[in-house]
Amino acid sequence: MKGIILAGGLGSRLFPLTKITNKHLLPVYNEPMIYYPMRTLVDAGIREILLVTGGHNAGDFLKLLGNGEAFGLRLLNYAYQVGEGGIADALRLAEPFADGEPVCVILGDNIIEKGIGDIVAKYRKQPDGAHIILKEVPDPNRFGVPAFENGRIVRIEEKPSAPASQFAVIGIYFYDASVFRRIQDLVPSDRGELEITDLNNSYLAEGRLTHSILDGWWTDAGTFESLRVATNLVADTLQKTTASEIPAAVSVTAKA
Repeated sequence: MKGIILAGGLGSRLFPLTKITNKHLLPVYNEPMIYYPMRTLVDAGIREILLVTGGHNAGDFLKLLGNGEAFGLRLLNYAYQVGEGGIADALRLAEPFADGEPVCVILGDNIIEKGIGDIVAKYRKQPDGAHIILKEVPDPNRFGVPAFENGRIVRIEEKPSAPASQFAVIGIYFYDASVFRRIQDLVPSDRGELEITDLNNSYLAEGRLTHSILDGWWTDAGTFESLRVATNLVADTLQKTTASEIPAAVSVTAKA
């Protein structure tokens, strides 16, 4: 399985910060945002990774990440998206890289508390089709939202005004080799983009879409509010981890 990180877009919801840099290079606590999806893939055992980006700051990713040596990679691949065609359009550029293999696609502003190793293992056992990850959220109308019947997803709605559930489709997806043919069949939405929700629904219509519920917290970081939330979540998690690693005797001495 190969990994694809989508890190393009204008990041207009984060203006004026993103007038001078790509959104995915902004800091989330003590690291650039792009480090988090990179680590998610690497920790799940995925070593062949493509980064799709665009805009005027694309070269800064190469300066920061190089060939991915800091993440234990021998080679990190890059692709450049011209214009704003949507998530599915960016994914289309990965067809030569995928070379017929299944892929794990992660949006560059998605940050999770725990890993996806178990979900990767689950998808590897799936003969074909797609797999999405869900998380219960307080504001599902911001995301793609699944509607359920008898515990099964029957449709996914993009940013619905009246969500059919409290679950969001988070920005981590698994696809088989048919994904690129399906992208070619997509019709641009009213905003002129190829929507990832339409892609997922094409698998769903054939009964070839499965799902998992994410364990631990998740957030995107595409707005000022969600960027703040992401920073606080990462900081709190790291502080708790550091505190748990301090020997009891040291902790007692420190309190004294």
